[in-house]
Amino acid sequence: MRVKTQPPNATPSPEVLAGRIRDWATELGFDGVGITGFDLAEDVEHLHQWLREGRHGSMDYMARHTDLRADPARLQPEAIRCISVRMNYRTQSADAMQACLDDPDRAYVSRYALGRDYHKLMRGRLKQLARRLQEAAPEALSRPFVDSAPVLEKALGRDARLGWIGKHSLLLHRDAGSWFFLGEILTNVALPVDDDPPVKNLCGSCTACMEICPTQAITGPQQLDARRCIAYLTIEHKGSIPEGLRKPMGNRIFGCDDCQLVCPWNRYAQATREPDFAPRHGLDTARLVDLFAWSEDEFLSRTEGMPIRRTGYAGWRRNIAVALGNATASDESRQALRGALDDPSPLVREHVQWALQQLEAAD
Repeated sequence: MRVKTQPPNATPSPEVLAGRIRDWATELGFDGVGITGFDLAEDVEHLHQWLREGRHGSMDYMARHTDLRADPARLQPEAIRCISVRMNYRTQSADAMQACLDDPDRAYVSRYALGRDYHKLMRGRLKQLARRLQEAAPEALSRPFVDSAPVLEKALGRDARLGWIGKHSLLLHRDAGSWFFLGEILTNVALPVDDDPPVKNLCGSCTACMEICPTQAITGPQQLDARRCIAYLTIEHKGSIPEGLRKPMGNRIFGCDDCQLVCPWNRYAQATREPDFAPRHGLDTARLVDLFAWSEDEFLSRTEGMPIRRTGYAGWRRNIAVALGNATASDESRQALRGALDDPSPLVREHVQWALQQLEAAD
């Protein structure tokens, strides 16, 4: 009996391609990969409700293109599958992170932002993965995304069996916690979807993330009010920070990790294998007064290729001024703030004045 074999240049079967994609993803530094279709109706309704309640604050872009979020095939014509990947970014122990957070005179920068901008790094790796797919399947049409378009990445990651969405609204994996980035490739290749049962939500009755949030931004399970979230206030929000939220910000000058630090599942989080995510310029332990002394040129130079650049120099100074108002009432912090009373930015001057009032009240 003659056994049929594939011609040497034949396109591999979808099942073979899926296996190769997993191998290629591992080679490219990704720590998890899954494949899913698009069944996002409930997630889109959740988004619409969030928008109706105004919880997106000034992030008007979240209200645009919700039709694209509902139907990924409109972002990549003919797409029927999503290859979802995750990449770990934790570089320090929880104790080291907590020690910085507990020191009011040191700046706390969300740990995802301490190294190279993950958007560029992961997008480059996903492009390589998409090229390998097209080389193996010439008919493949693929487009990579890394938090760069209206894609419901957490929902797609959940459906690709990369975890469950926790009460803090982040994707969680029992063996990897939540210290990871997500990325996607939309493709027209009919890859077999993961048919394992959905990842079980293991949050149970735990409410640690909701209780720890400094500004009570997590108003219920998977209910985040961005208007109160420190990540929103220090990065997305470009105006004055509401006075009632300034004290709870503590020393958090770019983002916030409290809900991740307290999550029991992050006891199992794996350290990153990616050296480009290592902290730069000592920003994992930097003093507030030292960062406040950066000129705009220093800020632009030292944050080149980093997520921190997103806040802008005035936002950077605004955030540090608030943190200095929450820091130890020392002569050094007072002097640093007084030197900024004539800052060219009215936004910075407003927060400097508030900070000085806090230090005077502490005396």
